[in-house]
Amino acid sequence: MSNGTFPKLLTEIDELTLPQHSYLTAEDKCYFFGEYTARAGYAAGPTNDLIHNFKKGTDRKGKAEWKYKERSISEAAAALSKALNPKFLEKATLVPMPPSKGKGDPRYDDRLVRMLRQMDGADKLDIREVLLQTATREAAAHDGQRLGPDELGKLYVVDKGLVAPAPSAIGIFDDLLVTGASFVAAKRVLAAQFPNAKIYGIFLARRALPDPEQFFDIEF
Repeated sequence: MSNGTFPKLLTEIDELTLPQHSYLTAEDKCYFFGEYTARAGYAAGPTNDLIHNFKKGTDRKGKAEWKYKERSISEAAAALSKALNPKFLEKATLVPMPPSKGKGDPRYDDRLVRMLRQMDGADKLDIREVLLQTATREAAAHDGQRLGPDELGKLYVVDKGLVAPAPSAIGIFDDLLVTGASFVAAKRVLAAQFPNAKIYGIFLARRALPDPEQFFDIEF
């Protein structure tokens, strides 16, 4: 991010960052582009800027600011196109994480689906909305109370009309990794349907928590 642009390379969640995402385990394979700083706003850097615009609510459609959401979707699609291994894209099923609002809700936001369909060669990619949410829920604040995997898992179902052919690899795509609850819930539901598939999480950003050791570097 030193050049003032959104990161172009994916980073794997490792033993150092894993503890910051309470529901993830060492068995979960998750990757992200940038680090999001909660409560810091757009000015915190290009990752915050992209995430805020990407998540802009559908009530802003038709307003001058909507162009920034569209631009963030295109930017995210371009980053994924360059960062993901072509061999992975050849064999993987790309699954967008269901948004918090159901398709019947006027606030439904298809930003993740549109992002995947804007990737290079999207017409040749296996993009499936195979994971559905059965009810609308209110989105949690990035730093507030959130549902756990058990509660979220009750809201997710597999679209049986999209299960064939069974994938050998699945990429679950989401914008922001916070606790990991949504990913874990989605992974459980998809693994039950596709027990032989390897499942990965790909995120535009992860919420980074302050390093507690920094407070011990203060000189008095």
